[in-house]
Amino acid sequence: MMTMDNAAVFPITGLQIILNITVAVICGLAISLVYRNTYRGPGYSISFANSIVLLTMITALVIMTIGSNVARAFGLVGAMSIIRFRTAVKDTQDIVYVFFALAVGMAAGGGYYNIAFTGTACVAAVIYLTNWTTRRVLHKQEYLLQVSYEANGSDVPAFVSLLKRYCRTHQVINTRSMGDDGGRLEVAYYVKLRDRATGDRFVRELRQAEGVSHVNLYFDEEQF
Repeated sequence: MMTMDNAAVFPITGLQIILNITVAVICGLAISLVYRNTYRGPGYSISFANSIVLLTMITALVIMTIGSNVARAFGLVGAMSIIRFRTAVKDTQDIVYVFFALAVGMAAGGGYYNIAFTGTACVAAVIYLTNWTTRRVLHKQEYLLQVSYEANGSDVPAFVSLLKRYCRTHQVINTRSMGDDGGRLEVAYYVKLRDRATGDRFVRELRQAEGVSHVNLYFDEEQF
């Protein structure tokens, strides 16, 4: 009769251990490379990218240690439950990569090399695909432009010529007075840039335009 103490543990050779760890390292490096190439958020972390590789290796080691021994599995769960992670995850995408590394590490540690390699390749391909489609969509999206300037009595502000030069479209969504005398105005626009790469130059030239005192260009969490 099999009990918790004498549950069968499948033997694993030194060569298998090396192969499992090697596969985990290769897949972990691939996952880290995908993260480095596709991440576009404000919270990019080199240490997190490096930790992905280590997480894949450690998961493989945990799986090899547990084997088919149920007692070991419960023991490891109890031991790891004392760990307290106090670093907040800044981006939900980071959680995806953590689970990605865990799943691949489990496959590598269990000796399922086909699953580890194929799974890494398929998930990476989907990440690249979604990243490419997202960038295509974002390229067509509108920015929020805020311009504060001193009204000089003219119906058309001096910076409007820059809007026509850099933007495909620009639409006023709000205008408000910034001073008691009504001479200083803040205008908010929805704009579509002709070329997203020119955003920095667009903002610099706006700030140098006659009468302009303050410029902000927003898109999601980005600000120029």
